[in-house]
Amino acid sequence: MSLKKKSVIRDWVESIIVAFLLAMVVRAFFFQAFRIPTGSMRMTLIEGDLILVNKFIYGARVPFSKYYLPAVANPKRGDVVVFVYPEDKKKDFIKRLVGLPGEKIEIIGGSIYVNGKLLNDPVFNKIYYYNRGDFALEGKAIVVPENSYFVLGDNSASSKDSRFWGFVPKDNLLGKALIIYWPPQRARLIK
Repeated sequence: MSLKKKSVIRDWVESIIVAFLLAMVVRAFFFQAFRIPTGSMRMTLIEGDLILVNKFIYGARVPFSKYYLPAVANPKRGDVVVFVYPEDKKKDFIKRLVGLPGEKIEIIGGSIYVNGKLLNDPVFNKIYYYNRGDFALEGKAIVVPENSYFVLGDNSASSKDSRFWGFVPKDNLLGKALIIYWPPQRARLIK
């Protein structure tokens, strides 16, 4: 094999390695693609949607460590968040953030009350929330623990969410859903 041919092969291998390493850094700290597997977030997200998640906004975790990069913003009510499912660390879930640390959450007549006041926000007002599960019993308010969040699916009738399994620890947050990029006819920002 000629020296020139070896040089071309070496250039290709180096380019592939650099591209791979760059892709891993971007995926670990900045953005990650996810596919929506269920209808728990209908009509915001439907089965098969491919979304891009901003991982650095809440402070991305440094792989293979317990350390995090500094957060750009704190999670806020209404954010569509991706997180490690508290009951199975191998699964990632996506839901809408409803309750912040220290808040008292209650579902009354299909509406959400935060600290005894009706949550008056168009994102939440168009959804009827069912009193299902141990953490959403009718007539019983729950308090979100420190460093945790209460999340609900937009399709309340068929969403396994905080009403059933409780709270999402802050350390489980992976990021905020930004855009639907596939299929093209559904491409848009996620609100």
